[in-house]
Amino acid sequence: MSISHEIHVDAQAPRRASLFSRLRPIARSLFRFPGLRALHPLARRVLAVAEPAGRLSWRATPSQPVLKECGMLTVLSANLWHDWPRRRGWPQRLEALAQLVEAEGADIVLLQEVARTPALRADEWLARRLGMAYAYARANGHEAAIGFEEGLAVFSRCPLTTPRLRHLGSGDNPFVRRLALGAVVETPCGGVSVFTVHLGLSRRQNALQLSHLRAWVAEVAGHHPALIGGDFNAPEHTPQITHTRRAWLDTFRCLHPQADGATHELKWPWGGRLRRHRLDYLFLSPGSHRWHVLEARHIDAPGGPHSDHRAVLVRLALELEPS
Repeated sequence: MSISHEIHVDAQAPRRASLFSRLRPIARSLFRFPGLRALHPLARRVLAVAEPAGRLSWRATPSQPVLKECGMLTVLSANLWHDWPRRRGWPQRLEALAQLVEAEGADIVLLQEVARTPALRADEWLARRLGMAYAYARANGHEAAIGFEEGLAVFSRCPLTTPRLRHLGSGDNPFVRRLALGAVVETPCGGVSVFTVHLGLSRRQNALQLSHLRAWVAEVAGHHPALIGGDFNAPEHTPQITHTRRAWLDTFRCLHPQADGATHELKWPWGGRLRRHRLDYLFLSPGSHRWHVLEARHIDAPGGPHSDHRAVLVRLALELEPS
């Protein structure tokens, strides 16, 4: 059973909050005019979509047996490609993702573009299907107002504690939010901080968001180990990824320094390849503890495509005694 509640949001973007706070009284003033009263429902929907994120759906305890021994930890990060408004093959792609999690024995799953509609909430469906603890936070859209929203989610076979949400900012657009969602996974080896993130497309904003993310993770995790996964929307040759790889361990490149790492490609309408990039990463911030990256792969679901992105899989052995 999940619960929904408001949580404290670490606000990196006060300008966004001020934009929303200005929108509401302006809308109320405009729609006091008799000729505009028919537009009240539209105004309410617009304001709902512009409302900053802050509500979390959370189930702290998994329904399936939890890990009992301190050993290998398998982590999967995936962008689920909400494909709004068409949502092509959405239920089938969710099932493909669930099969991938099961086939790989993932203990922690970090997801982006997790969609909700009145007919299907992907976060709740996956939590039931996989029997995992989870936390979900809306990023964009608004299910009640327009019948669609999408956000970030963390799933775990171990109990989840201390959920956190961070606004990373997306410029002056009050209808678009870029967030990071974090929690502590209480593994048999001890608590591990995990973060799922989806950054913006603008190069300048992307670099600022990633800088804010690094600072926030350092503040939250401190000397404890942290895993940071998601769709960073930045190829690995960009300065912000190069800088991030100096601060955190790039788990894929740790084992595959020269391999093709592409996780996403764009094609022309007639089928030819437009471009191919690595956009999805799983980073490790080891803190004051020793770590071992046992395996790192970019993978697709065995039962069919789960997304237009490849998932990132990492198997780790964490030793939580200080080195």
